[in-house]
Formats: sequence, C-alpha cells, structure tokens
Amino acid sequence: MQPEFWYKKWDSNQIGFHQAEANPYLQRYWPELAIAPSARVLVPLCGKSLDLLWLAGQGHQVIGVELAEKAVEEFFSEHQLQPQISEQGAFKVYRSVAFELWCGDFFALTAEDVADCTALYDRAALIALPDAMRQRYAAHLQQLLAPEMKGLVITLDYDQSQIPGPPFAVNDDEVQRLLGQGWQLEKLEERDILAESPKFLQGGVEWLVERVYRVSA
Repeated sequence: MQPEFWYKKWDSNQIGFHQAEANPYLQRYWPELAIAPSARVLVPLCGKSLDLLWLAGQGHQVIGVELAEKAVEEFFSEHQLQPQISEQGAFKVYRSVAFELWCGDFFALTAEDVADCTALYDRAALIALPDAMRQRYAAHLQQLLAPEMKGLVITLDYDQSQIPGPPFAVNDDEVQRLLGQGWQLEKLEERDILAESPKFLQGGVEWLVERVYRVSA
C-alpha cells in the first residue's frame, strides 16, 4: 500500500474511519491501565482523531504519527490550535500544548524520537495495513517503545474474502503472533458490531468483530 492511497483518501474526504467522538473502548478501558497522567502516549496513524483530545484531557502528552499532512493541519485548525512547525529527521512536526503530531512515514520513526513514550494507543493503525505491512509495523512498534510500556490495541475481524480492506481483518491468532511474543496481551472485550456498520452490511459481510486488547511490555 503506497502513501498516495492515503493522500487520495484525505484529499477526497473519504475518511469514514474518522469517528465523531472519542472511542468508547478508550474511555472505558484506559483508566484501568493506571497510566500516569504525565506519561507520553504514542498514537500511530492517528489521522485527526478526537481520541487525541481525550488522551490529552487525561493529562497526557500525545505523540501522534500521521502520513497525510492534510489530516494534521485539519486537527489543529478544527480545534483552534496554533502549532509550531519544525523539521525533525524525515518528519515535519506540529507542536501545540499537549500535542506533537509527526507528519511522515511511521517506519521512519526511531526509538530516539519516542524514547520517553511509555504508553500506546492503536485504534486504527494495525487494521489499516495489509498483511505484509502489519508484520513490519508490529516489529517496528516493539522496537520503538520503552520496556515499561502499557496501552490498548483495538482490532477488527471479519471474512476478508467478502469485502476488501482497509480496514483489514486481523484475527486473534494474528494479534497473538504479531504482538504476543514480545508483549503481554489480555483480551478485554470482543463484540460483533455488524448491525452498527452499514458499509459492511451493504458489502455482504456476515459477521464483524471488534476486539480490545490490553498490551504491556
């Protein structure tokens, strides 16, 4: 999957993955992680998610990584924030108050860039990537984060033969294979959301399961 795919999605406003409110799983389970308010949270492939605001509201410094600059610009403009913009390595970094949004290729991020991040929130990164890129993403993610890392990963699972991604189907076995060797995983919730998902209903999908995982290093 090439960067142009996501640029086109944002340029044409085809962003059905963007939610109009903070994710309910995040609100339900994040407090249970007992992550210090001072912790810095890494949010890969963040878009302009309102989850960033929610995390900042808990006292966290939020480090988002996003390929599409349009998404980053819209996040700051829609929330009346004036970012300071700088170049850092392969990234253009937008900073304001509790937010640092790194605009560029996630795979160019280094451990030094996020050396003080001790928390992770992944709602839409793992499921945004095709199979080979998911393997690369999971390996890179585990190289980036501190040994004391804690966080949440949210996945989507369905019969991939019935409708193309993204979002891609990532089943429990794959999550365990990609993340379970280096991190501890605990499944917190599993729920069929097909009735709430018009795109998948119209596409003929027969079941659609969201899973929420607590992860820790």
